[in-house]
Amino acid sequence: MEALARLHLTVTRAYKVNPDINFEIFIHKVDGLSDDHKIETQRDIHQRANDDLADAGLEKIHLSFYLTSIYDHSIFEAFSKVVQKLIPQLPTLENLLNIFISNSGIEKAFLFDVVSKIYIATDSTPVDMQTYELCCDMIDVVIDISCIYGLKDDGTGTPYDKESMAIIKLNNTTVLYLKEVTKFLALVCFVREESFERKGLIDYNFHCFRKAIQEVFEVRMKVVRSRKHQSHMQKNKRPTPNGTPRMPL
Repeated sequence: MEALARLHLTVTRAYKVNPDINFEIFIHKVDGLSDDHKIETQRDIHQRANDDLADAGLEKIHLSFYLTSIYDHSIFEAFSKVVQKLIPQLPTLENLLNIFISNSGIEKAFLFDVVSKIYIATDSTPVDMQTYELCCDMIDVVIDISCIYGLKDDGTGTPYDKESMAIIKLNNTTVLYLKEVTKFLALVCFVREESFERKGLIDYNFHCFRKAIQEVFEVRMKVVRSRKHQSHMQKNKRPTPNGTPRMPL
C-alpha cells in the first residue's frame, strides 16, 4: 500500500508537469511467486492504481505494467518494450524485418542493441521468452569470445565490428544466426536447418536489410541536423537588445 501511494503521488505530479508523459511501471521481484500469483498480483496492483487515479479525476492517464526479476531476462524484455515506444522508426523497422524473414525462410528475428541486450525491434510474430533468452545468451557468448580472441596482441581493436558473425546449431534442428548490422546493432535469427541450407539467399537478403536499416537512420540524422540548423538560423535572426539584427557568425 505504501508503494501504491508513492506511485500515485509520483504519477500525479509528473502528469501536471507533462501531460504527454508515458508511465511504465515495473512490478519487480516477482521471481518468488507462482505464475497464477504473478497474474493475480499484477491485476490487483493495476486495479488499485487505476482506482486511485479515477478518485483523483485523472482517468485519462494510462499506466503500463510489467512483471520483472533480475533472475531471468524479464527485466530486459520489459525495457525493450519501453524503449520501442520511444523509437519513431519502429513501424519501418518491423516492416523491414517482416520482409526479411518472409523472403529468407526465417522463423523469428530480433534487432538487438548489443551492449544492453535490449531488442529495439522484432517481426510481427509473437515473442517467446525462451527464444529471447537464447538470443541474449548468444550475444554474451559472441562478445565474450570476441573480447578474448578478437583483439590484437597489444589489446587494441574492437571485439564487435562489421565482420562479426556467429552460427550456433541447437539440438532441436534450429540454427541461431547472428550478424552485425551497425557498430551498435546486431540481427539475431532463428532458422530451421533445412532453411539454413540456403545461407547464400539469407546473406543476400541480409545485405539488403542492413543497407535499408542504415538508410533509415541516415534519414533520421538528416532530419535532426536540419532541425538544429533551422533553430540556429532563427536564433540568429532575433534582434539584439538595441534593436539591430544579429549578424550570422
